[in-house]
Amino acid sequence: MQTLFPDIQPYAMHQFAVEAPHVLYVEESGNPQGLPVLFLHGGPGAGCQTWNRRFFDPERYRIVLFDQRGAGKSTPHAHLEGNTTPALVADIEALREFLGIERWVVFGGSWGSTLGLAYAEAHPERVTGLILRGIFLCRDQDIHWFYQDGASHVYPDYWADYVRVIPEAERGDFLSAYYRRLTSDNEVARMAAAKAWSVWEGLCATLRPNQSVAEHFSDPHVALALARIEAHYFVHKSFMQPGQLLKDAHRLAGIPGVIVHGRYDMVCPLDNAFALHEVWPDAELQIIRDAGHSGAEPGIIDALVRATNDFARRFGGR
Repeated sequence: MQTLFPDIQPYAMHQFAVEAPHVLYVEESGNPQGLPVLFLHGGPGAGCQTWNRRFFDPERYRIVLFDQRGAGKSTPHAHLEGNTTPALVADIEALREFLGIERWVVFGGSWGSTLGLAYAEAHPERVTGLILRGIFLCRDQDIHWFYQDGASHVYPDYWADYVRVIPEAERGDFLSAYYRRLTSDNEVARMAAAKAWSVWEGLCATLRPNQSVAEHFSDPHVALALARIEAHYFVHKSFMQPGQLLKDAHRLAGIPGVIVHGRYDMVCPLDNAFALHEVWPDAELQIIRDAGHSGAEPGIIDALVRATNDFARRFGGR
């Protein structure tokens, strides 16, 4: 079974200004002459982590990570103004030009798969290939499943803490109730909602309990950006047309892809990946039988590292 590559440090870091007031944190690691790959983090709002560099052979890849608007080390933190899917797609294209990259492999999980698909469908000529994990199509049914009624039946114990923050009279629409609190001027209510929202996601992300994943989602800095930005996107239908990613999948024709999805993914159920694969025949669907949603699970790591090694061989890494 494949494991992550050894830890590495960036060889370059940038503060990349996009639409004011947003400034993105960007880093490059690995081989400056290697096959360019863009890592897209989840959420939206989760930010990158240092171990995200380790999916790629550092001798064969030029590894680009960046924190999307309002996330991670990008500023202003948890900021919602100008934070939309079209804006993020434009940021990616501007970053590609800034770095002098003609085409790159796009790698993303969860919301990172959403954004990767949106970018590839907008700029297919700039994408060498796609490696996507934990597919999230952002359909109404996907939001309803995780934030209103669905995963709640699998994890009723975790769900009880998510519910507790919202008064009974508002529980017919948890998304709107949380959004009101996450965008309010009441700092105590805002942080309580952020922690409950983020911890719910972290606890459901792995098939088996994973303390490090749970701790990451409970970190106040992470939780505030994740909860605020996710709620902002989901209340606004992720700033996409209904069914946009599937309708525009014909634009992926000729782009090789690997879709990796856990059989027991309770955050983004497997039907997301299955629906995408049906309209994107150039992609290989790999269903990991003993995994949930997180990119930190052994079976998911194994499949993703195999995919990056294969792409390096096929598309020109050293």
